[in-house]
Amino acid sequence: MSALLDKPVLGALAIALTFIGTVPYVYSTLRGTTRPHVFSWVAWALTTTVVFFAQLQGQGGIGAWPTGVSALLTGCIAVLAWLKRGDVAISRSDGFFFAASLSSLPLWYLTADPLWAIVILTTVDVLGFAPTVRKAYHAPRSEPPVFYAIFALRNLTAILALEHHSLTTVLFPAVLGLVCLFILGLLLWRRAVLTPISAEDFS
Repeated sequence: MSALLDKPVLGALAIALTFIGTVPYVYSTLRGTTRPHVFSWVAWALTTTVVFFAQLQGQGGIGAWPTGVSALLTGCIAVLAWLKRGDVAISRSDGFFFAASLSSLPLWYLTADPLWAIVILTTVDVLGFAPTVRKAYHAPRSEPPVFYAIFALRNLTAILALEHHSLTTVLFPAVLGLVCLFILGLLLWRRAVLTPISAEDFS
């Protein structure tokens, strides 16, 4: 049991969960079943990359590497979303949140304390979820609930894998895990409202 709680084991498990959650998402995007929102994924790729380096600076150690892997895979999905034109409908609110995300990123360079960078980037990342939340409400079958369930578990595992627990290292994965749980609940609720719930609602 103690071996399962070793930081390297937890870190490897978090990375494995990242791939387990992402690969089916990429596959369903290629098939056209999932239509990722381009603005959300570009914002997430940018912020997650910077958070990875901030966690390393905050001595997160091996627990920061799942964030780094996630940043790489998120960037791949952002490119794929653009190539597949998964969601190119841009509303006024989409433009606002995307602009807020990009304008907030330079604040990282003005912040000497990595904690403030994490606070800023976590806020930016949450803002990046806004278009996806809107899409999940109106088109709940355009996003797979299992993806968000796996990433909620991944974030918990990544927190446990951190070599140093502080607000700097914990805030980002904790908040993103809660957001994933929120979207998971939203998708299942909206699917149940629109049609009778079935086993397919978890795919």
